[in-house]
Amino acid sequence: MYQRILVSIDDSPTSHRALREAVALANDQHAKLRIVYVVDEVALYGEAPLADPFVIEKEWVRMGREILTRAQRAAHAFGLEAEIKLLETEKVGEGIADAIVAEAVEWKADLVVAGTHGRSGLTHLLMGSVAEGILRTSPVPMLLVHDRRPKGE
Repeated sequence: MYQRILVSIDDSPTSHRALREAVALANDQHAKLRIVYVVDEVALYGEAPLADPFVIEKEWVRMGREILTRAQRAAHAFGLEAEIKLLETEKVGEGIADAIVAEAVEWKADLVVAGTHGRSGLTHLLMGSVAEGILRTSPVPMLLVHDRRPKGE
């Protein structure tokens, strides 16, 4: 059913769970898997007036590549050869969700998998939700994975 699955990660426990679900689904469906990580350059340059944004950007890119490499190794441990791609927002008005949706469309993904923290109320209002942004704008079907495990697990 699915031939191309794109999963977005950010190194949070929730995105680790989304990666596990995407790997399991890709294995089950004999699908290609692309793992993406987004460096939000626009936010970086707008919010770092006291620091050197070039130095911070370089570090974010390095960390993003490291996170992607670990995710690729995790997929490989389950017998799946996954592609990895570092995305960077570059235009004002382009957010993380926009970059993920654009990649899903360009890569012709059949499914986008992303973690959601399940925030609500004031926390949701202040922090927003990348997953919600993807869901609102993506023409590609989406699987949301949250990290709410039963007590004692």
